[in-house]
Amino acid sequence: MTIVLYGMDISPPVRSCQLVLRALNLPYTYKNVNLLQGEHHTEAYLKKNPQHTVPLLDDHGLCIWDSHAIVCYLVDKYAKSDELYPKDLAKRALVNQRLYFEATILYMSLRNISVPYFYNNVSTVPKEKVDNVRAGYEHLENFIADNAYVTGNNLTVADFCCAATISSLAAVLDLDPQRYPKTTQWLARISELPYYGEANGLGAQKYIKILKPVLTTE
Repeated sequence: MTIVLYGMDISPPVRSCQLVLRALNLPYTYKNVNLLQGEHHTEAYLKKNPQHTVPLLDDHGLCIWDSHAIVCYLVDKYAKSDELYPKDLAKRALVNQRLYFEATILYMSLRNISVPYFYNNVSTVPKEKVDNVRAGYEHLENFIADNAYVTGNNLTVADFCCAATISSLAAVLDLDPQRYPKTTQWLARISELPYYGEANGLGAQKYIKILKPVLTTE
């Protein structure tokens, strides 16, 4: 048996898990779950994840959902060092802050736009929702400042989670390199990782290709 990751490749949270799995060089099986066809509501899936979300990690019978919980678990259990998720409490607290920021600000700004479209065909994006995306960009720009990564000069799981969402937000609002130069340089740095394209880049491009042509902003 190997680790099994359930997901859809257009999902930013799923892609963040794939980035961490690839960074750790962990073998895993990927099983596609088509949310739009209701495959996450099957009896078998609900037994593993009663919240019926993706990603879902099945590590030899231990089932974990929520991308942030998954990436932290993977590093704690399988990494040869703690660089991606430091054990030092002060450093870990900073990584956790960025993870919660990604979950509550960055990703929610995207989810609040994409879910109405995918499930109710709502393609008009109100100004306040676009403003939320813009606010997320501005916060991240300030967080990065003169650092290489979102918590300093070391790559962490927070970078993977933030990158998966930031690379998808262009479906709503392009990341302006003039206005957000630090974030633009940071994302370019992440995209140079040898596994980035397969783990995140292709899925992000597919996501943008689906949403960008149909969304209109107020």
